[in-house]
Amino acid sequence: MNNYKKVFCYIFSLLTSLSTMANDRENIINPAKREFNIIKYGAVADGKTLNTIAIQKAIDAANKLKLGGTVIFPKGKFLTGSIELKSNVDLFIGYEAVLLGSTDPKDYKSVSSEGRPNSPKKDDNTHLGLILAHNLTNITLYGPGKIDGQGRELALNIDSLHHTGIKIDPNYSYQNMRPSETVRPKLFSFSLCKSVKIEGLDISSSAGWGLSFELCDRLTINKIKLTNRAYWNNDGMDITDCTNVTITNCDVNAADDGICLKSYYPGYFNDKIYIANCTIRSSASAIKFGTASYGGFKNVTIENIDIFDTFRSAIAIESVDGGIIENIKVQNITAKNTGNSIFIRLGNRSGDKPGLIKNVLIKDMKVQIPFGRPDIDYDLRGPEVPYFHNPFPASIVGIPGYAIENVVIENVEITYPGRSSKGMAYLPLSRLQQVPEKVKNYPEFDMFGELPAWGFYVRHAKGLQFKNISLKLDHDDFRPAYVFDDVTDLKMDNISLPEVNHKQIILNKTTTVQFGANAEAVKQAQ
Repeated sequence: MNNYKKVFCYIFSLLTSLSTMANDRENIINPAKREFNIIKYGAVADGKTLNTIAIQKAIDAANKLKLGGTVIFPKGKFLTGSIELKSNVDLFIGYEAVLLGSTDPKDYKSVSSEGRPNSPKKDDNTHLGLILAHNLTNITLYGPGKIDGQGRELALNIDSLHHTGIKIDPNYSYQNMRPSETVRPKLFSFSLCKSVKIEGLDISSSAGWGLSFELCDRLTINKIKLTNRAYWNNDGMDITDCTNVTITNCDVNAADDGICLKSYYPGYFNDKIYIANCTIRSSASAIKFGTASYGGFKNVTIENIDIFDTFRSAIAIESVDGGIIENIKVQNITAKNTGNSIFIRLGNRSGDKPGLIKNVLIKDMKVQIPFGRPDIDYDLRGPEVPYFHNPFPASIVGIPGYAIENVVIENVEITYPGRSSKGMAYLPLSRLQQVPEKVKNYPEFDMFGELPAWGFYVRHAKGLQFKNISLKLDHDDFRPAYVFDDVTDLKMDNISLPEVNHKQIILNKTTTVQFGANAEAVKQAQ
């Protein structure tokens, strides 16, 4: 009798579980849309058969319906080259389903360029991709499954084609011994799309950038895991001149920049961007505005971000191509074992009229900076700084005649390693003018060489506020904590500094300075 009860209970439990799974699946997949299982269109789940044609047939069939359809990837490994999405078609990658990118370069093509404005730097950006979408509306990619681009093998095959003379890369980097990003496909290449959702997927291993979205509107990315470390230049996500973007609850592990906002098109902007509740690890910068910055970035909110083991900056805000950056809010950021905390740079690479950076708020930030490389254990590591240097400070640096405006740094704690040595590198305060301007250079936190401060180096800025700032040292540093050079309208309120026997705040060509709470202590630090 007991055995019968056990069997009955087991069967009941199994039926309940299957019923729950079915209900969960119905909750995930849009019930209003007809399903198109790629197996029925000839796809083979062996990880070896090229399924590009079969998958495309399923997508095209779903597109013919008035309401569109949901293309289903069931359990198994499905190898494919470039596939083109269609409006009102969703891709559901199911449990234990894997979409594998082909490692043969000839299986890839570019997304259409129709309707895309001209860019001053066309060669910097490829539109080759595994999943392509151009001028579409209402598309969703989702599910518990995986997308694996097999990017390292693909990139090495592209490299071989170049060296055998079969397919020459005109921009091949012989210094770095790798093909340029212009010939290495991305995982996603989306342009001019509206109402796009990416949710729940485990995505990895591009030959180039990971997820690229250009000139899109109403883009939502939620709860994805993105591991893009197969090859160098592996950005995580690149958002280019898009509007109404939400990126939330994502885990990003990238060989290059983690989440990167770019602007390739003059007159266009990244506008109304919200990035929150994400974890980022990067061999470059975690969250970056630029480097491409022709139009600009407006109305961006970034909050609740955990950053770790990141080689360059936690937050990098850069306008060097004439773009306008304004109304930026960054808050509640934790960065551990990260090479630099904050880098804000206004430059002018083209020689035309410089852009503008104004109205930036960075608050509630806690950063720990190590003495050595934070990415030393990575398979892929950011390029070494090619000169001797002491630990770099945070930087806010404009150019002569063009100041960065209205920046507020509030409730920020940064712990620096100290251990600077005049025997390693030394720039005395009497030679502040020797810090190079590098107006036309590529922007990076180490671009100026040795800097005369350990905490913050600020030059060519106005309307700057530091409120409730705690700078800490693990070991002594002979340099001052703050150096302000050519700064107008500076306010410092409730500043905490370690006790040392030298000046900690240097004001050079700096006017209209106000001290709030603990004013006497701050003045004594001058």
